[in-house]
Amino acid sequence: MLSLSPSLRILLCLEPVDCRKAFDGLAALVRQSLGDDPLSGSWFVFRNRRGDRLKILAWEDDGWAIWYKRLEEGVFRFPAATDASSPRLQIRAAELAMLLDGVVLEKVQRRRRYQRPATTT
Repeated sequence: MLSLSPSLRILLCLEPVDCRKAFDGLAALVRQSLGDDPLSGSWFVFRNRRGDRLKILAWEDDGWAIWYKRLEEGVFRFPAATDASSPRLQIRAAELAMLLDGVVLEKVQRRRRYQRPATTT
């Protein structure tokens, strides 16, 4: 079971990857393809070409962690990129939970909520 904090930064890699890659191979993808720091504490989510396998790479305080899931039936459906030039998409922890549960994120309707205005100092 994954513990998902609402403040957790989660990035989906929108390009399919070879799920045989382990810690170092996925960390290299984060650096090269996603242009991010794999040691940042963010979670990086990858899926294979068929969409039936998913890996999550995370750096915890003392080392790497990978969560791997293979579906017996069905696929993980990632949302489409909002920016065609970006190979990644940031999602919320609640959206990751829905994605793992088989919910199509593009069909989820969100109600408007209050957001505190950003302050400038």
